[in-house]
Amino acid sequence: MAEISYGQFCPVAMAAELLCTRWTVIVLREMIAGSMRFNDLRRGLPRMSPALLSQRLKQMEQAGVIARVRVKGEPGVFEYQLTQSGKDLRPLIESLGVWGQRWIQTRATLQNLDPQLLMWDMRRNLNPTPMPARRSTIQFHYAELPEAQRTWWLIVAPDSDVDLCSVDPGYEVDLFVASTLKTMTAIWMGLETVRRAVNERQVQLVGDKKLASSMQAWLDLSPFAREKKLVA
Repeated sequence: MAEISYGQFCPVAMAAELLCTRWTVIVLREMIAGSMRFNDLRRGLPRMSPALLSQRLKQMEQAGVIARVRVKGEPGVFEYQLTQSGKDLRPLIESLGVWGQRWIQTRATLQNLDPQLLMWDMRRNLNPTPMPARRSTIQFHYAELPEAQRTWWLIVAPDSDVDLCSVDPGYEVDLFVASTLKTMTAIWMGLETVRRAVNERQVQLVGDKKLASSMQAWLDLSPFAREKKLVA
């Protein structure tokens, strides 16, 4: 798998040859977060080309980090599953995230804005417990973005996976959320709170009052948001 060899027997060097090719660690992040199918991986990696994703998956399969497995009952459909070797990388990937949250400056964090990654991350981490025991449709609007990236819908229903749509699903909207992408990313990463952003008119909430008042709770934030920045 190594594109460049360090020529050293040191386990750190040999592991780096395997893991430090471009996008490999980010693909592993997506798999550890629960994405196992190619299209789901692509949704969390919108700036990675499908060809390069296929290449990295094949390389990791050859290295024994993941396995390509047929999905029972779905002919021709495969999932990519972490092997024990891949599962052993979880603490490493999580520690990288913790380090980045603590030591990468806030300005740098908020320069790398990506609406598709943000909304996909929200979708898979959302906590439905504080929400009503019925279908709830939440519309997010980022007015400054191009039309194709401007509006997103999260659909939360009891006993169902959270659904993310970039085209109008046709349901009545229970809560409309308007902000800039930068503000919502800051909230998601724990650098801002919903209440403060609303008070400062950086976020507008229109609709169901219970959904609006519990937004900080059901949003649940990035897994790294609990880590405090140790640099400005």
